Amino acid sequence: MGNLKQKIIDKTATLGVIGLGYVGLPLAVEKAKAGFKTIGFDVQQSRVKMVNDGNNYIGDVVNEDLKAIVESNLLKATADFSEMAHADCVCICVPTPLDEHQQPDISYVEASAKSIVPYMHKDMLIVLESTTYPGTTEELLKPILETSGLICGEDFFLAFSPERVDPGNLIYKTKNTPKVVGGITPKCTDIAATLYETVLEAPIHRVSSPAISEMEKILENTYRNVNIGLVNELAILCNKMQINFWEVIDAAKSKPYGFQAFYPGPGLGGHCIPLDPYYLSWKAREYGFHTSMIEASMMINDRMPEYCVERAAKILNRFKKAINGARVLVLGVAYKQNIKDFRESPAIAVIDELEKMGAEVIYFDPFVPEYRENDKLRKGEPELTAELIKSADLVMITTSHTNVDYDFVVQHAKVIFDTKNATKDVANKKNIELL
Repeated sequence: MGNLKQKIIDKTATLGVIGLGYVGLPLAVEKAKAGFKTIGFDVQQSRVKMVNDGNNYIGDVVNEDLKAIVESNLLKATADFSEMAHADCVCICVPTPLDEHQQPDISYVEASAKSIVPYMHKDMLIVLESTTYPGTTEELLKPILETSGLICGEDFFLAFSPERVDPGNLIYKTKNTPKVVGGITPKCTDIAATLYETVLEAPIHRVSSPAISEMEKILENTYRNVNIGLVNELAILCNKMQINFWEVIDAAKSKPYGFQAFYPGPGLGGHCIPLDPYYLSWKAREYGFHTSMIEASMMINDRMPEYCVERAAKILNRFKKAINGARVLVLGVAYKQNIKDFRESPAIAVIDELEKMGAEVIYFDPFVPEYRENDKLRKGEPELTAELIKSADLVMITTSHTNVDYDFVVQHAKVIFDTKNATKDVANKKNIELL
């Protein structure tokens, strides 16, 4: 233990990161910036080439930082997992999506663990960062890694430290976001915490086990899922009562304690918040327990795209226009404002639902000029012109990007269905309907 811990403190350890996506690349960059020789592993050759060429593809990474650490040989990427043998510490940052049955797909985590085994050596640290269900580190990873013949807690060290990435956040990035770390043994926790303390400029919160840190991550995002489910349900009710729910929220958040503002919308997007509760509800069934409140919020949030399309149809009906054959301009397909990330975006679900109803859908998003879904490439409109807006029977705002001129949109649109309150500051609201 002392040898590996000292190598981390001295920054002579070689660090590895498996998966160079939204979590892995920023983490690899911070490790290299801290002075560690870092190897990034990814099965996508395109990503490997971009990293090695110093070409950035993740919004939270500074282009100049990536170029500098690649040119100084502190960071290199590879698809050759045999180079794992040179790594002293490896962080697993691979996707954990849901399968077609809305159950956790941990095949990427399992494959990553198996790819490490042939190259494991004594005094090696492995940390899982991918969001997953409580028990994954101990029940899945530990047995796989011990097929190497090495003993966890003695020969190698294993921990879980949940990723905390908020794309587009201008204040909190990988480097300054507090980290939670839970190891299989106290030694595992200590070495993993030492690694993050050396790399990051943020407090490291140590917990007693991987299951605590796995559950903590689920709590973070389930908390948001449940509260967003609450405001989505109240938004539906307030529409029936002809009450402006956005104004209700503004009034409620004037209270300086006991209330945190959450906002309704066309659904949930991103990798974590829409998915994490499914990990928990799936695991809970193993114990004969149903997470009724959580599952209720998931049902509300999952239905929001369909509800928004139903509202769109009613708006069109007031103008004596059927949704079948109507031209609908969707503004924004990113899952949140001012980013290019469209993973699990509710806007894409809205587009799919509109097309099922027979609408002709076009979209504009300054951050997402095109996106691929189910191997189908869809291109957005290159420019938001007056002619484009006027051509639509309905404009639906599904992402509130701040670099869109909503006064201009309102000026030229026949009618707008604003699901994000993006037109809050527009003076003339005659042709606007809010979610």
